[in-house]
Amino acid sequence: MIDLAIIGGGPAGLSAGLYATRGGIKNVVLFEKGMPGGQITGSSEIENYPGVKDIVSGMEFMEPWQEQCFRFGLQHKMSEVSQITKKNDIFYIHQADGSIDEAKAVIFCAGGSPKRANLKGEDEFWGRGISTCATCDGFFYKDQEVVVLGGGDTALEEAVYLSRICSQVHLVHRRNEFRAAPSTIEHVKKNDKIRIVTPAVVEEIKGDTSGVTGVLIKHTDSNTSEEIPVMGIFIFVGYNVNTATLKQDDGSMLCECDEYGSIKVDLAMKTSVDGLFAAGDVRTLAPKQVVCAAGDGATAALQAIAYLEHK
Repeated sequence: MIDLAIIGGGPAGLSAGLYATRGGIKNVVLFEKGMPGGQITGSSEIENYPGVKDIVSGMEFMEPWQEQCFRFGLQHKMSEVSQITKKNDIFYIHQADGSIDEAKAVIFCAGGSPKRANLKGEDEFWGRGISTCATCDGFFYKDQEVVVLGGGDTALEEAVYLSRICSQVHLVHRRNEFRAAPSTIEHVKKNDKIRIVTPAVVEEIKGDTSGVTGVLIKHTDSNTSEEIPVMGIFIFVGYNVNTATLKQDDGSMLCECDEYGSIKVDLAMKTSVDGLFAAGDVRTLAPKQVVCAAGDGATAALQAIAYLEHK
């Protein structure tokens, strides 16, 4: 039987594996269907992780994490997890190939991914002028104009963040009304560096071999088009959390989640189910930053150690 099963091999999962193995748990297995590293491996440049002074790609950044974690005894099972169930005090890790592993405790770090807007040019220029993280990439557009697409809390909050860095932020939303907190909306409306473009839709993201060069929008009230010359567009149209594996046969979730499907945890990364912890982008109010996910993973591992010792 596995002492601790870790689901997901991103920064949260690898950090959890490192702390768990160094903390004395003997049999720790990381379930990740591909090579560990997570979503951040697709990033072209990382320059905001504390202590890493050089700008590196996501792949270069995550490579030593794997080596370090496996050195302390973390086991990697390259398998796709299809469902997690619990009976009495035992968790059952169901896998796509039909096999089932038993575990005494689980840290769930399956992460998530930003929703695509399905725009013309989106696939072509993804990561080359198209971003879903203002904190990660805003600095690259210092004193430049950018476009933000979206009308929820995240879109408006990120637009405000970008307004501190960029010369102007064009906030494009398909409706005149925003789906955000009234205080956030008021903050946006009072910000001179944010141009509210509503109701409007993005028709195409244009670019060349160097990346994005402009965004073509359509004003739906007047049926007129406008091309905004920018080198960056930030898309905030939602986020998919990978919690499908927690769905039980009766349609319920293994643990308590919020209305968006994110797992509810306390400050110790404990879920509503004893012995089940969640860390990283899959939890509620996750900042979706590598350093935060790593901290979550470490916290969850320390709590898992205490849980297993108590058992």
